[in-house]
Amino acid sequence: MYEEHAKHTAHPGYSTYIIVWLALLAFTSITVTIAGVSLGRYTLLVALLIAAIKSALVINIFMHIKFDEKIFKVFLALSGLTLLVIFILTFFDFIYR
Repeated sequence: MYEEHAKHTAHPGYSTYIIVWLALLAFTSITVTIAGVSLGRYTLLVALLIAAIKSALVINIFMHIKFDEKIFKVFLALSGLTLLVIFILTFFDFIYR
């Protein structure tokens, strides 16, 4: 059974890890640069967008979610949705104080 699972599961090679690592370094340097540049009200949006891209790379490649079974993806989405609901409730509490 393990051999059958190993045949169908394709994991990235070392070159993919190096490319993703370089991309993470690039996005980190872009984040630091954006922090020093005034984009007005879009600064936070750009920083959050870059953080979302970086977290998607880490989750999909380094944590192997891209190559795991569907149930892990469902639980990851469920935990992300729970976090989003907590953020929304916190922001509503902050706005209406």
